Amino acid sequence: MEDFSLNEMLELQRKLQERYQGKWEPIGLQTGKNKLLWMIGEVGEVIDIVKKNGAEKAAQDTELRSCLVEEMADVLMYYNDVLLCYGITAEELKKAYMEKAERNMVRW
Repeated sequence: MEDFSLNEMLELQRKLQERYQGKWEPIGLQTGKNKLLWMIGEVGEVIDIVKKNGAEKAAQDTELRSCLVEEMADVLMYYNDVLLCYGITAEELKKAYMEKAERNMVRW
């Protein structure tokens, strides 16, 4: 399977938002904070899987791993919603990420 780009994820998230317009909280500056809070809730679900079952079992047990990956997908969906709320592009994020990685490479 080939890589799954941020632009692909953002496009899918836009389509989901269009599909559920009126049912889901809209994308916008006013809802960015709420999307962040929902994302944190999903991170908590990821942590619960590892905490309750241990890292090794969560990574190796087929059923648990499937749940772990699904919860990580939920985290990414809210993450992409946050990017959409604040109008952050994949290009902006890549630039900031690369700059931060370069600083971290020489930080310690």
